Amino acid sequence: MSPISPGNKSDLKYSKILIKLSGEALAGTREFGLDADTLQFIANEIQSLKSLGVDVAIVVGGGNIFRGIQGSASGMDRTTGDHMGMLATTINALALQDALERNDIDTRVQSAIPMEKVVEPYIRRRAVRHLEKGRVVIFASGTGNPYFSTDTAAALRAMEVEADVLVKATKVDFIYDKDPKKYPDAKKYERLSYIDVLNKGLGVMDSTATSLCMDNKLPIVVMNLQEKGALARLVKGEKVGTIVSV
Repeated sequence: MSPISPGNKSDLKYSKILIKLSGEALAGTREFGLDADTLQFIANEIQSLKSLGVDVAIVVGGGNIFRGIQGSASGMDRTTGDHMGMLATTINALALQDALERNDIDTRVQSAIPMEKVVEPYIRRRAVRHLEKGRVVIFASGTGNPYFSTDTAAALRAMEVEADVLVKATKVDFIYDKDPKKYPDAKKYERLSYIDVLNKGLGVMDSTATSLCMDNKLPIVVMNLQEKGALARLVKGEKVGTIVSV
């Protein structure tokens, strides 16, 4: 696989990032499942980051296939449902790995639930080494524990690999006080504190993930995944999306 020539990291605001991708984002315009065009678009955006020399880690959700909390609502045991959701994230991780490698980007998938015949087990030191070698690392299966969301997994992995920022890639361009698609008068926020997010109940990430980032002073950027070139502009220091920090 041909390596991508890296840029100069000293020119970047963020040289190591962790991107949280929801399962719904991978579905594109579909109600469920995976969308090939969306996977290719994401691969192209990641390729632009790698060309700049950015170290990229990714945590994927599984909501396009199965959500444990939805299974629980229908009477399923919550732990069973959450384990099913974790397996769904692994399916998404493999699909994203395939899209990235078709763009000649070296990629490794690590799972919090051991399944060595399919993906690597999550080992922090190995993940860090992959990043040092320029590989994209995709973390699957959340934290490996029920009752913890993939948002919390993203915050945890970002801390463990010492990322400069946690990017929550969504379908909206900023954080709003209510759904901008339903309410034209929705207020847009360009900057928020962690406490603001928690007190206002803005639902950017779950409270556990937000609190973890707050305790470790890890900035969160919420931005529109579907905006071409936005990730590259972000790492260069341009204003993109809403930043949540101290």
